[in-house]
Amino acid sequence: MNVKEAIEKRRAYRSLDPIETTDELIRDLAEIVKITPSCVNKQPWRFIFVKDKAQLNRLFTIVSKGNKWVEKTSMIIAVFSKPENDCIIGDRLYYLFDTGMATAFLILRATELGLVAHPIAGFKEPQAKEILEIPDEMRLITLVIIGKHSKDVNPVLSNAMKLGEKQRPPRKQLEDFIFINSYNNKFHEETGKN
Repeated sequence: MNVKEAIEKRRAYRSLDPIETTDELIRDLAEIVKITPSCVNKQPWRFIFVKDKAQLNRLFTIVSKGNKWVEKTSMIIAVFSKPENDCIIGDRLYYLFDTGMATAFLILRATELGLVAHPIAGFKEPQAKEILEIPDEMRLITLVIIGKHSKDVNPVLSNAMKLGEKQRPPRKQLEDFIFINSYNNKFHEETGKN
């Protein structure tokens, strides 16, 4: 599978089957993160791979009601950092961008391996940090839910989420977010011109 295929195949599925969470899998995903580009090669990201069932159960208690589907996961990856881990140029803080790139690389590698890697924002950060013993000065940016896509739709999903299991949710048109030379010059998808 090439990169384009992995990007096209990646989906935020919520119906999961268990996987075997081996040290080899963790190393494979970690090696991809290791080579992600970052500002001045600072590598600001930190990842905790949670596979212990008791620890997973503790994390399940701090997710939002809409994320109860995570209880089918075999592994959660906590992604965290702090501004001082990366470049700070004026008021530009690069740690979120660089950590986001590393997370995207991990998600694409997981997709290539036939896995679902679904980042979520619906969790209680202070409680999650306490469970995972993440220092106070760090920001817990996301939790990435890892599993195998299940053909059986998870019954805890809302109707909209169930529909998302069957088809990719609608995407914005290119002219909604692509501009040529300036913000006042939108790209036009039909003609491919501005």
